[in-house]
Amino acid sequence: MIKLHYLYAAAILGVTATMFSCEKLTPQATADNEILDGPMDGLSGMQLNQFFKGDAAFSETFTATTGLGSVFVASSCISCHAGDGKGHPTTTLTRFGQTDSTGNHYLHQGGPQLQNRALPGFTPEVLPAGASFSKFTAPAVTGLGLLATVSEADLLAMTDPNDIDGDGISGTVNWIDLPLTIAANQNAITQNGKYIGRFGKKASTYNLLQQTITAYNQDMGITSTFDAKDVFSGHDLDPEVSNQTIHDVVFYLHTLKAPIQRNQNDAEVIAGKKLFIQIKCASCHKTELKSGYSPIEVLSNKSFYPYTDLLLHDMGHTLDDAYTEGSAHSYEWRTPALWGLGLSPDAQGGNYFLMHDGRANSIEAAILLHGGEGASSKSLYQNLSANEKAALIKFLESL
Repeated sequence: MIKLHYLYAAAILGVTATMFSCEKLTPQATADNEILDGPMDGLSGMQLNQFFKGDAAFSETFTATTGLGSVFVASSCISCHAGDGKGHPTTTLTRFGQTDSTGNHYLHQGGPQLQNRALPGFTPEVLPAGASFSKFTAPAVTGLGLLATVSEADLLAMTDPNDIDGDGISGTVNWIDLPLTIAANQNAITQNGKYIGRFGKKASTYNLLQQTITAYNQDMGITSTFDAKDVFSGHDLDPEVSNQTIHDVVFYLHTLKAPIQRNQNDAEVIAGKKLFIQIKCASCHKTELKSGYSPIEVLSNKSFYPYTDLLLHDMGHTLDDAYTEGSAHSYEWRTPALWGLGLSPDAQGGNYFLMHDGRANSIEAAILLHGGEGASSKSLYQNLSANEKAALIKFLESL
């Protein structure tokens, strides 16, 4: 229609059609490193087909007639992860009911997640009196397949719970219970019957299957064979989403491409990366990890650059919300991956909403909120010159 419109206009004005080249008429494609969406390279035709089915399901908006819960947080996956990026404060989740490792004591009152929206005729949930809670802003979902395949042995090798090396960094894993419908990986490492979590703000989720079925159930009130409990009534219901759709979404999340750094050869970006390492940000935000084996060949045995260690760290009292999950303490948070950071405003309405709850409105503000194990790096950042700070921020914006 656009091309016909221009040709028609050209004829009316007596201008030859040769003035309108295809290059001028065709919108320029957005560079791959400027968007988060898209499949990994190397997928087969069959895999691409499943990827796009998962993409469609991820974008589906639910209504009361298609299964949306009586109470819910969002009506689609994409509403919390626009363009597969970070969420906005308007879709931030509220999790509540657990103050320590003894478990959630408010499950009978709607825990662990507040469903703050409701269909007409129903009442949204409210926080129970006295319940501890925290706000969770949705993360970007790209590159998750690579993070999913980092071996548990590698995760444990990065831990140092007693800070034996004396560097002030004592990362640890979150030991979690598995739902009965989630199968552990072959040769999974356990401790007292618990498994290593790696996804979520507190690393309280085992894998992308658990992440997906929990999002359907807790975010949208949609039941599946994996989680049949209705969040409103508490009763088991027939599945409202098929197993095939669940698996398509899981495959989609596994095979979304990793964010691609921009301006890698810029001198200021290169200097900023050196400063990032110099002030020890890379102690937690590891610059390079390696994936292990995956049945999806393009994920297997790859070096990649997510800027995370997937471990829990003490982030100090300012970020202590008195809420926790699994074996994590309330002041411990999983190191978020920094890849894609510079593209966050594209999904967040043109602004930054960083940290676990979106409270930081700039990269610098996020740095200055670091306490606990991050306090030393924050202090070193504060001692940088203005030009050095600018270079470091420019590097982070390039990710």
